[in-house]
Amino acid sequence: MKSLFKTVALITIFSVLTRVLGFMFRIFLSRTVGAEALGIYQVAFSVFMVLLTIISSGLPLIISRISASALANGEKKKEASLVTVSVIYSLILSIVLCIVVLIFKNVFAHFFTDKRCMQILIVLLPSLVFSSVYSALRGSLWGRGNYFALCVTELYEQVVRIVLSVLALGVGLSAFENAVNIGWTLSIACFFSMVLAILLFLFYGGKFGKPQKGILKPLIKQSTPITLMRVAGSFIQPLIAFIIPARLTSIGYTSSQALSLYGVAVGMTLPLLFIPTTLIGSLSTALVPDISTALAQNDKKHIENRINSAINFALFISALFVPVFLGMGELMGIFLYDNILSGTLLQSASFILIPMGLTNISSSLLNSLGLEKKSFVNYLAGSIAMFVALWFLPSIFGINSLIWGMGISYIITAFLNIRLLKKSAKVETKICKTILLFMLAIVPSGALTAFVTSLCEYIFPTIISLMIGGIVSVGSFLALAGVMNLVDIKAFMTSTLKKVGIGKRNKRKKV
Repeated sequence: MKSLFKTVALITIFSVLTRVLGFMFRIFLSRTVGAEALGIYQVAFSVFMVLLTIISSGLPLIISRISASALANGEKKKEASLVTVSVIYSLILSIVLCIVVLIFKNVFAHFFTDKRCMQILIVLLPSLVFSSVYSALRGSLWGRGNYFALCVTELYEQVVRIVLSVLALGVGLSAFENAVNIGWTLSIACFFSMVLAILLFLFYGGKFGKPQKGILKPLIKQSTPITLMRVAGSFIQPLIAFIIPARLTSIGYTSSQALSLYGVAVGMTLPLLFIPTTLIGSLSTALVPDISTALAQNDKKHIENRINSAINFALFISALFVPVFLGMGELMGIFLYDNILSGTLLQSASFILIPMGLTNISSSLLNSLGLEKKSFVNYLAGSIAMFVALWFLPSIFGINSLIWGMGISYIITAFLNIRLLKKSAKVETKICKTILLFMLAIVPSGALTAFVTSLCEYIFPTIISLMIGGIVSVGSFLALAGVMNLVDIKAFMTSTLKKVGIGKRNKRKKV
């Protein structure tokens, strides 16, 4: 358990660092290339992500399982053969996908509201090939327990891309030229990360071996169901990328205006909105093996305690950020992106953090209980409702319809997930009451934050105003939550994180 805790801590630190760099990179892009270039790139990138999911979703997981099993049994030749077969298979699959896109590029182009997006997709294709090699090696490193190598490679790719972008992007270039250059930076960065992955694989004792019979078939058989489920989920983003610009143009916006609005929402607002998921995701990672072990031991009380603690913590983290975004979201958009719309959208979207956090943690809990397929069905139900909203709401709310659609999706998915948890794990939760109490803390905290921040703008520079507003927001929220007995950080640290790390099972303390 100690080793698990250290591993989770390592992954969390590198994940936060990588995301911080990615966030800074988005700020740089928004200020350098503008919303239109970001919109063009994001639409093409959403399609590319579907192709990448085929390569890098189920395969690394299955490779890690087979690799770990082979090494545990002393079958080093089998493990080396597995790596070789995996690399060859991934390479062939990625090349085939690239050829399909190039042959049917006219068909793909019809799906884009802006034909320039197709050229961006073609520029991104080399990174698909490089990522296929990296994904196979990633599975092997994962199975060997070389998490440091995995984390370093991902961080290295982000750093290389940032450096290349600083050199390649410029204010004097057109939106399309900048979008093309963004695509090239990803392809080149993926090449360098592939090279580093190969070097680290060899450095940590990895070897390539002669392909053996009977390895490829189980690899494909086991990875295909996982890949199909994740590919189905990955279609969500490109569908959004098609629907939103198309619906905006249908109500009078030009193609350029629609892409700019989409770029602001997806490229500027959503990255800020997803910040709480980093902390919630770390907890999810720590709890999944813990709950799985308790499930195998049929320790129902422990499972119930863990589920309730996880849900309460996810609600707390989500609610903590709501008054921050609600009270000074507009100022954050101006300071970070020099774009007031991104801040306005952030304020409007602040309340969906609560169902978003619930969806995130409940999905992880269901996965740990072996209910991945039912969790995926719930996700699809929420997604269908979102698409219905995205089709009809733009005429009323414009780009804000994306926020409304996401909110509806998260509410439905969270509701179905929690209901499934209660039914499958026999867990009794008081989520509605807890959410209501958190809302009683959020509203006055958000109002106080907005008032204080507005006053500070007349006296201090923007960054000082944001710092004061952030302190007021977090401080007032914690004070109100403490008065209502909603959160006890010390109890959480001792009853949840320490247990996951050390493995002791004391009585659960209230979060």
